[in-house]
Amino acid sequence: MAQRLFNVLFVCSGNSARSIMAECAMGRWGLGKFRGYSAGSSPKGQIHPMAIDVLRRLNYNTSQLRSKDWTEFAAGAGGPPLDFVFTLCDQAAGEVCPAWPGQPMTAHWGVEDPAAFVGAEDKQRRLFRAVYGMLENRIKIFASLPIRSLDRLSLQGRLQEIGRIRADAAVPGGS
Repeated sequence: MAQRLFNVLFVCSGNSARSIMAECAMGRWGLGKFRGYSAGSSPKGQIHPMAIDVLRRLNYNTSQLRSKDWTEFAAGAGGPPLDFVFTLCDQAAGEVCPAWPGQPMTAHWGVEDPAAFVGAEDKQRRLFRAVYGMLENRIKIFASLPIRSLDRLSLQGRLQEIGRIRADAAVPGGS
């Protein structure tokens, strides 16, 4: 009997860069155990062009990506039952979230917003790539956890620890 996939929602305010990149990384690194989704509390309605560029350069198919409102995933909206919800920006972490179906575990995995960066295109691309790398690293660690064997309290602690990994690494102009 096949085990069901864990559904993971990545949330940030605009759903135009960070959460979209995390959704893609979860699809790649979820190891057949996780299905990634993304949404925003105030979605921009379009994905940032640099996020699309970075994802394409990393060989992701971006044709089905879209900016979504988090109400699509709220209880009663017909979305999948969620097992995990990770906020990626301080604004979304501070907002009152909808009731999520499935009573998911939550954690804040805040990272800098590359879409807010103003500057030269090469520095913007490096920042987007650095933010993607930080999210990818966290997702790889998360996907490798023995989730089914951890009790809820231990798992919650691990999720919070993951959110603190290299939280200061993404800086404009960095390598």
